[in-house]
Amino acid sequence: MRKTIITMLLGLVTISTSAQNGEFVGGDISLLPDYENSKTKYLDGAGNEIPDLIPWLIKDCGWNTFRVRLFVNPKEPDPKNVSGVVQDLNYVTTLGKRIKEAGGRFMLDFHYSDTWADPSHQELPSAWKDCTTSAQKAERVYTYTKEQLQHLVAAGATPDFVQVGNEISYGMVGISVKPYEHSGDDWAGLLDVLAKGCKAVREVCPQAKIIIHTERSGKPDDTEFYYKKLQDLDYDIIGLSYYPFYHGVLQSLRTTLTRLYSVFPGKDVHIVETAYPIQWWPEDATIDTRSTWPVKEGSCDGQYKYTTDLIGLLKDFKNVKGLMWWFPEEAGNGDNADWNTMSGVVISGWLNRGLWWPTVNGNGHWPLKVGDTGVLWTLRNFLSPEASGIENITIGDANSSFSGETDDRGDNLIYNAQGQCVGTSFENLPKGLYITRNKKILR
Repeated sequence: MRKTIITMLLGLVTISTSAQNGEFVGGDISLLPDYENSKTKYLDGAGNEIPDLIPWLIKDCGWNTFRVRLFVNPKEPDPKNVSGVVQDLNYVTTLGKRIKEAGGRFMLDFHYSDTWADPSHQELPSAWKDCTTSAQKAERVYTYTKEQLQHLVAAGATPDFVQVGNEISYGMVGISVKPYEHSGDDWAGLLDVLAKGCKAVREVCPQAKIIIHTERSGKPDDTEFYYKKLQDLDYDIIGLSYYPFYHGVLQSLRTTLTRLYSVFPGKDVHIVETAYPIQWWPEDATIDTRSTWPVKEGSCDGQYKYTTDLIGLLKDFKNVKGLMWWFPEEAGNGDNADWNTMSGVVISGWLNRGLWWPTVNGNGHWPLKVGDTGVLWTLRNFLSPEASGIENITIGDANSSFSGETDDRGDNLIYNAQGQCVGTSFENLPKGLYITRNKKILR
């Protein structure tokens, strides 16, 4: 009977493993050094200060990829209205090197602007004002991209992924297109700019994967139209932003992902930006999803449920390989220095989508929730067992010693028969089949 049960459970693991596709999970941590410089303290679930958040996120939370934005010549405005636009080449080089030395993958996000680049803002850098034609802009993008990457490579901060532009649904560097009209404006110019940016990446970082990033994830027709325009472009990954309060319920995303898989079967898809509010609803939200994922003061249950529902949907698509949380390092209310940092404000306002609470006595920032109900840990459930280093597994015992036997990251992540990470300890786990440190464990 015991042998029969083991055989049945192993079959379940095989089926689940083949269905789970996630390879890259993590977040955009572009403001982490600023928080650290302001003496912000991040605490683990036991209340102990985390000396370095990046290796902790890798080892304790199972993250493996970290995204960082790069501006051409970032300039902060009035210090009392801090924008978070500080990421110049030296800043990004230092942070990128930290990511690589910690064993993480580094995703570089070129904004090609001095300030935020998004659907409403794709401003030409001030130093590029002499570029008045699309051809001149394309050459400048090529030269700039190549120089920045060469600097990063020489410094030991070679990117693993490179975004050629940030949320470029409507164009970039002052070149405008209109995917929502399925026509219009300077597509030839935009394609030339993108081609030159991609060419620079291929020349300097041939192993890096190139991402083209848009944010019309709730508009399947527009997204399909956009990437069809790019069908001859040399890139690897379709990158999407998905915020349900802007882009719609999960069914909208499902339709878009279904369309992308059907029309572009050779392209992987990454959700390179997502997040959900903790306790206050965003004033600029255009779609109300609170009936599905509640937003209540003092609670992050809606954020957790959103995350689990999103991961459940993404696992249905074998072409979806990456999932990045945007601004996870946000630590409290920017209008209140005691919440935001220990010694000052890093960014004005509070986007209310980060993954940390301020402690009552102001001595640090706790994870929103600890363990399986905390988004910091839940995100790793997107990963397939293969991506977590679980392979060549053998039957073991829950009470046996695993000394000297670790997975590729050297940690103790435990997975159930459905391939979901259920923690790092067998304590309080129900009876069943688990996988940890390259062993199948029947508890």
